[in-house]
Amino acid sequence: MPALPSWLTEPLWDQFAVLLPARPEYQPDHPLGCHRRRISDRIVFDKMLQLLRFGCSYEAIADPTCSATTIRSRRDEWIRLGVFAEFKRIALESYDRIAVDGAITKAPGGGEAAGRSPVDRGEQGLKRSGMTDGYGIPLSRVLAGANRHDSPLLASTLDLLDDLGPLPDDITVHPDAGYDSDKTRALLAERGLHGKIAHKGEKAPIQAGQRWHVERTHAWQNTFQRLARRYERRTTVINAFFDLADTVITVRSPIRQEWTTHRWDGRPHRRP
Repeated sequence: MPALPSWLTEPLWDQFAVLLPARPEYQPDHPLGCHRRRISDRIVFDKMLQLLRFGCSYEAIADPTCSATTIRSRRDEWIRLGVFAEFKRIALESYDRIAVDGAITKAPGGGEAAGRSPVDRGEQGLKRSGMTDGYGIPLSRVLAGANRHDSPLLASTLDLLDDLGPLPDDITVHPDAGYDSDKTRALLAERGLHGKIAHKGEKAPIQAGQRWHVERTHAWQNTFQRLARRYERRTTVINAFFDLADTVITVRSPIRQEWTTHRWDGRPHRRP
């Protein structure tokens, strides 16, 4: 069963393949002058998408075409090369508004960035402080234990704006009422950002503003079972899967928006 439809998988792979270094089909320095043929990067990429989408274990997704060990080793190789981060960077093209919010997911495997969840009977959980553009395209995130409050993570989240390249002159940040404090306003002023912060004590529908975009993005990310229930223990691996999911969301969004106004080769027959 494919993890994603072909109209989305193919453009993702075309860009991902460009970032991969050239590798010989056989290991050239093998002492006997021979070796098993290298597993195709495309096969491993498809396995990574299946892991991300279905949230199953490496052993469950392995088959005669690719072992669990190969998936893990290729994953780590791509992380060392910075392929996932660069893949996401290329997918981000434009942004004009920014929304910030936190979300808590389960982390039954514990590991780095996990902590006691205040909403899950103290079980291990992961909090992500996410940042999106005005439509909901995920820009970046900060990972922390589930017992961390959103507000102290705002500074480190906004610091990631420096990694996104040239920014618009006028940026408005839309945090929820959890950030309603003088400290938050001072933090935004120091960075030359405008803040449209929800006020504590007022009902959300009245003052929702543009904040719902980031909350919808959290829901989009949680459709990838690898992110909704995290078993990975290393932060580098967690971020790699987040970068892959964010790239899928980023590429999928303009296709969905343009489906009603444009026609192109390989256009889905139905609205995505």
